[in-house]
Amino acid sequence: MTKALRDKIVESLTSILPIAIIILILSLTVAPLDTGTFVLFLIGVALLIVGMGSFTLGADMSMLVIGEKIGSAMTRSRKVWLIALLSFVIGIIVTIAEPDLQILAQQVPAVAEKTPLGNYLLILTVAVGVGIFLMLAMLRIVFGIRLSILLLAFYIVAFVASIFVSPSFWAVAFDAGGVTTGPMTVPFIISLGVGVASLRAGKGGQDDSFGLVALSSVGPIIAVLMLGIIFRIEDVPYEIATLDRVENTYGVLFLYLRGLSDHAVEVAVAICPILVFFIGFQIFSRSFHKRQVVRVIMGFVYTFVGLVVFLTGANVGFMPVGREMGMALAQLWNGALLVPVGMLIGYFVVAAEPAVHVLNKQVERMSAGAISAASMKTGLCAGVCISIGLAMMRILTGINIMWILIPGYVLALGLTFFTPPLFTGIAFDSGGVASGAMVSSFVLPLAIGACNVLNPQGIMTQAFGCVAFVALTPLISIQILGILYKHKTGKIKRNFLTVEEKILQYEVE
Repeated sequence: MTKALRDKIVESLTSILPIAIIILILSLTVAPLDTGTFVLFLIGVALLIVGMGSFTLGADMSMLVIGEKIGSAMTRSRKVWLIALLSFVIGIIVTIAEPDLQILAQQVPAVAEKTPLGNYLLILTVAVGVGIFLMLAMLRIVFGIRLSILLLAFYIVAFVASIFVSPSFWAVAFDAGGVTTGPMTVPFIISLGVGVASLRAGKGGQDDSFGLVALSSVGPIIAVLMLGIIFRIEDVPYEIATLDRVENTYGVLFLYLRGLSDHAVEVAVAICPILVFFIGFQIFSRSFHKRQVVRVIMGFVYTFVGLVVFLTGANVGFMPVGREMGMALAQLWNGALLVPVGMLIGYFVVAAEPAVHVLNKQVERMSAGAISAASMKTGLCAGVCISIGLAMMRILTGINIMWILIPGYVLALGLTFFTPPLFTGIAFDSGGVASGAMVSSFVLPLAIGACNVLNPQGIMTQAFGCVAFVALTPLISIQILGILYKHKTGKIKRNFLTVEEKILQYEVE
């Protein structure tokens, strides 16, 4: 094992261990698990640690490097049509086989029944939405358009479009914006923005380094809402699937081997288009030296292995635990523990998202350490803590999702006019990054399990939507962090000027 991989595994251990300990304590106290599910969970923890370590190392070696090179090359060409075309194609390529998106598509049978394309109708709709909005995001950087203006305009479009769609489809549409920006999409899109912005001189270039994920998250929301309007989807039924039960070690081994094979195919399909795109880019541009090409290929191998192992641990080990824990908590004191336990889980679960580590590292790097990964982590944890609490409260009370989303986005968009531009991009990117594999494979099943006990008929309207909340609250918490950062740096600057004035006055005297 190389030192770099060992360091990444140790880093992932510190991220995953807190949420694992919380689940372990809950399973031994208020939400007991059967032996088979508990063994699946323990193995899943180990796979998550190894998988995240390998994935983050692979992303550093391949996805981030390729994205920056392609972004720089596109901008250097100065051909607007080429930037637009490549951005559109890249957006579709990196989205169409995103594992989180496939999980969501399988949960929406009402869309699949409308066309022979089945689940691929929703996947293609979301992919085109990401392609169009990634293109717009890249052109925004080229022409220097302020991010907050575009976000305000497009979210207004999204909420207006929701008026013409069945309320049962709202949660699915806003969840689509969250799951799209998963572990495959985020590293590539973030690095594209960094590559493009690196060629822009001055402070504006740094401010524009982020925001691509933000706009790429809006695209799927609008695209799925348009899909709901076109096909007049009035109801989205949901049949809760039966959990696989294991009674012996053979059953555990069988589930994990099946999970590894299934996710190996999914991840291979996701990575291959990016690998082919990289090969074509290298043939035409010769941007990488031979040693760099070998390093990038090794990075793809680490990314593939890490993501397969991580997704297997999350879906096989954590998904059944989330469902059972949600059902158990809902049966205690009419679900009184759902909100506090959900908030506790939300605070720590975001640290276990692979894409969060990629974003935090890029933020620290682009700000030259002024915005530390630790402060970013704190802001994200606080935001997701609140979001999961809101999601559990909605299950208990049956509040319409728009009563939370509309005021939340009004506040988030309002803060953009008071927040430094750099923090606006980071905040809206954070919303997409936080709602990743762990949310879809543990938090969503937790909500589904709780809703199955308290309100079985309202799973699509009450349980779904927690991903949308996870994508919303970091927009507010990170911008507040930005306002505090602005105030702090402004105060330091004023104090420094005061000292300078005293020195000048002393010299004059």
